[in-house]
Amino acid sequence: MSSMESLAQLEVLCEKLYNSRDSAERAHAESTLKCFSENSDYISQCQYILDNASTPYALMLASTSLLKQVSDRSLSLQLRLDIRNYVMNYLAARGPKLQNFVIVSLIQLVCRITKFGWLDDDRFREIFKEATDFLALASQDHYLIGLRILNFLVMEMNQANSAMPLSLHRKIATSFKDQFLLQIFQISLTSLHQLKSEVADDLRRVPISLALRCLSFDFVGSPVDESSEEFGTVQLPASWRPLLQDPSTVQIFFDYYKVNDTTVSKEALECLVRLASVRRSLFVEDPARSQFLSHLMSGTREILQTGQGLADHGNYHEFCRLLGRFKVNYQLSELLSVEFYGEWIGLVAEFTTKSLLSWQWASNSVYYLLSLWSRLVTSLPYLKGDTPSLLDETVPKITEGFITSRINSVQVLSYASSDLDNPLDNAEGLQDQLESLPYLCRFKYESSSLFIINIMEPLLQAYTARSRLPAPGDVAELSVIEGQIAWMVHIIAAILKIRQTVGCSQDSQELFDAELAARVLQLINITDTGGHAQRYQELSKQRLDRAILIFVQNFRRSYVGDQAMHSSKQLYARLSELLGLTDHLVLLNVIVGKIATNLKCYAECEDVIDHTLALFQDLASGYMTGKLLLKLESTKFIMSNHSRENFPFLDEYRCVRSRTNFYYILGSLVFMEDGPIKFRTFMEPLLQIAVNLEASADVAFRTDAVKYAFTGLMRDLRGIAMATNSRRTYGLLFDWLYPSRMPLLLRAISLLTDEPEVTTPLFKFMAEFVLNKAQRLTFDSSSPNGILLFREISKLIVAYGSRILLLPNGTDIYARKYKGIWISLTVLSRALCGNYVNFGVFELYGDRALADALDISLKMTLSIPLSDILTFKKLSKAYYGYMEVMFNNHITISSVLNLDTSTFVHIVSTLESGLKGLDTGISTQCASAIDSLAAFYFNNITNITAGDNPPSPAALNLARHIGEFPSLFPQVCDANLLHHILKGYYVIITLFLQQILKTLFEIIIFEDAGNQWSLSRPILSLIMISEQMFSDLRAQILASQAVEQQQRLSQCFDKLMTDVTRSLEPKNRDRFTQNLTTFRHDFRAK
Repeated sequence: MSSMESLAQLEVLCEKLYNSRDSAERAHAESTLKCFSENSDYISQCQYILDNASTPYALMLASTSLLKQVSDRSLSLQLRLDIRNYVMNYLAARGPKLQNFVIVSLIQLVCRITKFGWLDDDRFREIFKEATDFLALASQDHYLIGLRILNFLVMEMNQANSAMPLSLHRKIATSFKDQFLLQIFQISLTSLHQLKSEVADDLRRVPISLALRCLSFDFVGSPVDESSEEFGTVQLPASWRPLLQDPSTVQIFFDYYKVNDTTVSKEALECLVRLASVRRSLFVEDPARSQFLSHLMSGTREILQTGQGLADHGNYHEFCRLLGRFKVNYQLSELLSVEFYGEWIGLVAEFTTKSLLSWQWASNSVYYLLSLWSRLVTSLPYLKGDTPSLLDETVPKITEGFITSRINSVQVLSYASSDLDNPLDNAEGLQDQLESLPYLCRFKYESSSLFIINIMEPLLQAYTARSRLPAPGDVAELSVIEGQIAWMVHIIAAILKIRQTVGCSQDSQELFDAELAARVLQLINITDTGGHAQRYQELSKQRLDRAILIFVQNFRRSYVGDQAMHSSKQLYARLSELLGLTDHLVLLNVIVGKIATNLKCYAECEDVIDHTLALFQDLASGYMTGKLLLKLESTKFIMSNHSRENFPFLDEYRCVRSRTNFYYILGSLVFMEDGPIKFRTFMEPLLQIAVNLEASADVAFRTDAVKYAFTGLMRDLRGIAMATNSRRTYGLLFDWLYPSRMPLLLRAISLLTDEPEVTTPLFKFMAEFVLNKAQRLTFDSSSPNGILLFREISKLIVAYGSRILLLPNGTDIYARKYKGIWISLTVLSRALCGNYVNFGVFELYGDRALADALDISLKMTLSIPLSDILTFKKLSKAYYGYMEVMFNNHITISSVLNLDTSTFVHIVSTLESGLKGLDTGISTQCASAIDSLAAFYFNNITNITAGDNPPSPAALNLARHIGEFPSLFPQVCDANLLHHILKGYYVIITLFLQQILKTLFEIIIFEDAGNQWSLSRPILSLIMISEQMFSDLRAQILASQAVEQQQRLSQCFDKLMTDVTRSLEPKNRDRFTQNLTTFRHDFRAK
């Protein structure tokens, strides 16, 4: 320990590292001690600490440092074996005396070493035998350590590690599962039986946790979503069958549920949830499956009868999950075959009803109960036999209980503290609660609809009476009424979302749908009349209107549309009788009228505005409904009066993002009809704003009013540009904007460069305007519009870039600078690859538009440190997208090759950094850029050395860069002599690009890249440049592998170039990609 004065000093530092409240003191200790985890020379010191340290914190340092050392997978096989053997012996000798957290850390260390060496040497697999040896010792402490080793071993094997390729992890996990997992599960069951008698609760936690980890193992190599509680079917291997057919296996978990420790009881229920989810095919014979099901139902029946343990929320939630799994994995006929089914289903119904009443406490758990009942109901038509299901009696009570509990919850919330969350504000939770309800309601639809109407009618009458009063009256009471109506509207919306025929005919279902829908459609006319028209600021009113919008959305999908128009005669006949709504057109007029009212009145409620616009967009995007909208007076009003005077939300800053969506919808409707006259009429309000802005003095542009008007105009135009999806519609907008409006944009960018709230909307509009989606930017062969458009883009980029580079960075550099830069790079990238400009024209006629845009854009990119590029995701995507376009489409005229050599090398090094990133899209862009650069070199400079073609200016520049980089290319004696540079090409390019080729091979071999096809392209181009470089890299990779593997891996490299010729033709590239896939598979096989 040469770097430390004494072990005591180190122990003091460790104490500070783990316990100090002073952040500076902790940071100093961490900086001093990090050498133990970063330098393999300190491994022996870690052993010394473990042998001699007296404080647990020093032992913790040694253990965690070793864990980090072994996780990077660079240690030799023998060293890893030595560490493993040492730690196992250490646990056997000193484990019982160690602190708990030290034991856990040491076990994690030995399990990590075991996993990483699983396929390297069979000695790593002896951990199972050694752990069972701990169990055989007389000491209870050793017994627990043995169980813990098995526990952490299962967890380590089941958990993917970032330092290990996913395919290798799955291979190791499969090997472990096949060899040891069943034995470990048997050990957990044996331990549970042995510890069932009077022992400490914390002693029971270890075997129950081990059993849960075994049952939670990823048996098929398809990990579930960590954020979800759903895990599908547990695919236990057939070898587990005898263990599950043994009744004691299920019973032991029900026994452990009865203990007082809630941690143990909860994990026992989790084990039962997984056992209830075991695949059906595991049981070969039906009697075995029926016996297993009967045992599960018997255990849950006892819990339902006694209620034991259900006062704990964790137990309650897991028990609801367990009940929910019964119908997921078993058929209704199988449940009916259990002799006590009638008693069981009655208890479940009673439990469900009580749970519904406890909506505050069990809101997240009720989802599983309702899912069980909905699955039971939907499977009833397929039930054969005469055995009564008893669902006719239980389901209506549950349906009524749910509705009643939601209505009553509103009254409770009105008197509760403000800390209590309102379920109506949680969209995701609301959807979960209502997901199963439609199936329950439609099971006995006549009685359910009548029950809903009987609740809804008095509420509507009270709400209508309130609208006629001159003053709102009791506001709290009115809020309760609105909350209760909102719940009923949500329930009706959920029912109408699903058109299902169970228990009654299609026509009768339509009639019931019409009865329920009529109540909500009647409500639409009430909510915006009388005193209610003054309540748009109230939360209860906003919740009600959101519910109405969701109803309209669901009703539209079921009964308004291309297919539904001809299959809804019964519904519209009944709606005509009740409300006079005779057809789709009349109904749509009511809906659009509500949309217009919301947009007029909800100036400050962004949530309602967004919901309203989402409904409007869905209507406008449908071909048939879009055509129908154009016939409506309410739609015509919106399209003719889309000013902020009529729709105040356009003037509200918090709703500023909604403007783009609003004008996207209006633009879509305008472009459904041919004719420039209607378009120009529609654009009149925007034209007036633009004219007023053009008339403003330069000084006025700094005022808030002018800035807000300009940014609003940009957002509006962006929405309209998004709606142009054809050459005709784009031409209308282009002619409106160019040339008369473009000077306004240039003036704004010149005067307000330092105002990101102005430049961001402007560049986002331009990014949409120059995007050639659906080939909308296709001009006539005699039209100069493509070139003229790019010249305007160039002016904007140059004006912005030349000014932004002069501004100081400030505190929030991303908002003040980087955001504008990445959006401007996106604008330029889209223009450069849009295929509507012949860029050769600019150089031919001496026009600086292209050169200036490229120069200033490169200066902007070079002003950003690489660390910042990699830190900000959007900036990173824009930067690498820009570089891809530059290298792919414009390398022959690109300013990149005109840069000085150090800058050019910096840009290429950023591409290598992008390759190493985690973002697949960015690594694909970098690979494409590198491929273009290498292919250009191969196709141009290689040909120069052969004397076939005269060098192009771009080729000379690239050769100059390679020749002028003396730190990498000391062999070049005279960088000014081109022939020396070119003759020394193979040596130089080897040094220049070998690191990039190495990076690409490391990604292909050691990582699970999802873009292997894209990465294969630059690999071939780089190999074609220099076969010597490939040979050297091959030797490096082989030397880094185990000696016994080198011959096999050498053969893999030999096969890589089979049938690959020295060319970059598409067929040759595809052949190499196929070889590379085989190479990767063979190389990683062990």
